[in-house]
Amino acid sequence: MDREHCLAMGRTCVAYNLRRASRLVSQVYDQALKPTGLKVTQFSLLVSFVLAPDSKMAQLAQWLGMDRTTLSRNLRVLEKRGLVELEQGQQDRRQLKVRITPEGKKVFEQATPLWLQAQEEVVGGIGHEKWADLAKELRSLVAGLK
Repeated sequence: MDREHCLAMGRTCVAYNLRRASRLVSQVYDQALKPTGLKVTQFSLLVSFVLAPDSKMAQLAQWLGMDRTTLSRNLRVLEKRGLVELEQGQQDRRQLKVRITPEGKKVFEQATPLWLQAQEEVVGGIGHEKWADLAKELRSLVAGLK
């Protein structure tokens, strides 16, 4: 394969371009959230727990598009910090319920204005209208892949 074919692949590959953009965008959010000790991935999980309190881990993994192992690894970090609680299901001990703790809510509230600053920085880079269009297209892409 020659250089031109590789360049064309890089310009057109959905995974390559989304992952590259995601890494760079994540760096902006991670830097903004640094005072809270959260990464944007952890902040996103806290958002999920606020939106869907007492969710089961399997449901969260599916909704977030993550495998359970990755979600579990991220949850353990939040659990060690006292930001979430994991509780085994009463009827099925394999099912884990995830709940944000009062400390988790406090950190979430501290992180939210920092997240908003990062959000404005990233969206400001492409403009609100373009971001709204892109967000709509990304939701469509996700729906098509489920």
